[in-house]
Amino acid sequence: MLEGKAMVEDTDMPMKMQIQAMSCAYHALDLFDVVDYRSIAAHIKQEFDKRYGGGWQCVVGSNFGCYFTHSKGTFIYFTLETLNFLVFKGAVS
Repeated sequence: MLEGKAMVEDTDMPMKMQIQAMSCAYHALDLFDVVDYRSIAAHIKQEFDKRYGGGWQCVVGSNFGCYFTHSKGTFIYFTLETLNFLVFKGAVS
Protein backbone atom coordinates (compact mmCIF):
# COMPACT_ATOMS: atom_id res chain seq x y z
CA MET A 1 0.00 0.00 0.00
CA LEU A 2 1.20 3.50 -0.74
CA GLU A 3 1.89 5.40 2.43
CA GLY A 4 1.09 8.86 1.11
CA LYS A 5 -1.00 11.39 2.94
CA ALA A 6 -4.64 11.68 2.01
CA MET A 7 -6.25 15.07 2.47
CA VAL A 8 -9.98 15.71 2.21
CA GLU A 9 -10.59 18.98 0.37
CA ASP A 10 -14.40 18.98 0.62
CA THR A 11 -17.10 16.47 1.56
CA ASP A 12 -20.58 15.96 2.90
CA MET A 13 -20.15 12.17 3.33
CA PRO A 14 -20.40 10.44 6.68
CA MET A 15 -16.94 9.65 8.11
CA LYS A 16 -17.29 5.89 7.54
CA MET A 17 -17.96 6.48 3.84
CA GLN A 18 -15.04 8.95 3.59
CA ILE A 19 -12.70 6.32 5.01
CA GLN A 20 -14.07 3.77 2.53
CA ALA A 21 -13.46 6.16 -0.39
CA MET A 22 -9.84 6.74 0.61
CA SER A 23 -9.31 3.03 1.28
CA CYS A 24 -10.64 2.20 -2.20
CA ALA A 25 -8.29 4.81 -3.69
CA TYR A 26 -5.27 3.34 -1.88
CA HIS A 27 -6.25 -0.15 -3.07
CA ALA A 28 -6.73 1.04 -6.67
CA LEU A 29 -3.26 2.63 -6.61
CA ASP A 30 -1.85 -0.74 -5.52
CA LEU A 31 -3.63 -2.49 -8.42
CA PHE A 32 -3.05 -0.03 -11.28
CA ASP A 33 -0.32 2.23 -12.60
CA VAL A 34 -0.60 5.73 -11.12
CA VAL A 35 -1.27 7.23 -14.59
CA ASP A 36 -4.06 4.73 -15.41
CA TYR A 37 -6.75 7.16 -14.24
CA ARG A 38 -9.59 5.34 -16.01
CA SER A 39 -8.89 1.99 -14.29
CA ILE A 40 -8.42 3.66 -10.90
CA ALA A 41 -11.73 5.54 -11.26
CA ALA A 42 -13.55 2.42 -12.51
CA HIS A 43 -12.32 0.41 -9.52
CA ILE A 44 -13.57 3.00 -7.02
CA LYS A 45 -16.92 3.42 -8.82
CA GLN A 46 -17.49 -0.36 -8.93
CA GLU A 47 -16.66 -0.74 -5.23
CA PHE A 48 -19.10 2.04 -4.28
CA ASP A 49 -21.82 0.68 -6.59
CA LYS A 50 -21.42 -2.74 -4.94
CA ARG A 51 -21.35 -1.40 -1.38
CA TYR A 52 -23.86 1.49 -1.57
CA GLY A 53 -26.03 0.77 -4.63
CA GLY A 54 -25.71 1.96 -8.23
CA GLY A 55 -25.32 5.47 -9.59
CA TRP A 56 -21.85 6.38 -8.27
CA GLN A 57 -19.42 8.46 -10.33
CA CYS A 58 -15.67 8.83 -9.92
CA VAL A 59 -13.18 11.22 -11.50
CA VAL A 60 -9.43 10.78 -11.00
CA GLY A 61 -6.61 12.95 -12.28
CA SER A 62 -4.08 15.62 -11.51
CA ASN A 63 -5.89 18.51 -13.20
CA PHE A 64 -9.60 18.67 -13.97
CA GLY A 65 -12.63 20.88 -13.51
CA CYS A 66 -16.20 19.78 -13.04
CA TYR A 67 -19.70 20.87 -12.18
CA PHE A 68 -22.32 18.39 -11.00
CA THR A 69 -25.39 17.74 -8.89
CA HIS A 70 -25.09 15.05 -6.22
CA SER A 71 -27.31 13.31 -3.70
CA LYS A 72 -26.94 14.75 -0.20
CA GLY A 73 -24.33 12.94 1.88
CA THR A 74 -22.59 11.27 -1.08
CA PHE A 75 -19.81 13.65 -2.16
CA ILE A 76 -16.08 13.66 -1.43
CA TYR A 77 -13.15 15.42 -3.07
CA PHE A 78 -9.73 14.45 -1.78
CA THR A 79 -6.08 14.30 -2.76
CA LEU A 80 -3.83 11.28 -2.40
CA GLU A 81 -0.22 11.27 -3.55
CA THR A 82 -0.26 13.54 -6.63
CA LEU A 83 -3.83 12.70 -7.67
CA ASN A 84 -7.22 14.28 -7.03
CA PHE A 85 -10.26 12.07 -6.47
CA LEU A 86 -13.89 13.09 -6.85
CA VAL A 87 -16.50 10.52 -5.82
CA PHE A 88 -20.23 11.24 -5.74
CA LYS A 89 -23.63 9.73 -6.36
CA GLY A 90 -25.46 11.58 -9.10
CA ALA A 91 -28.81 13.26 -8.57
CA VAL A 92 -31.49 14.83 -10.72
CA SER A 93 -31.43 18.61 -10.32
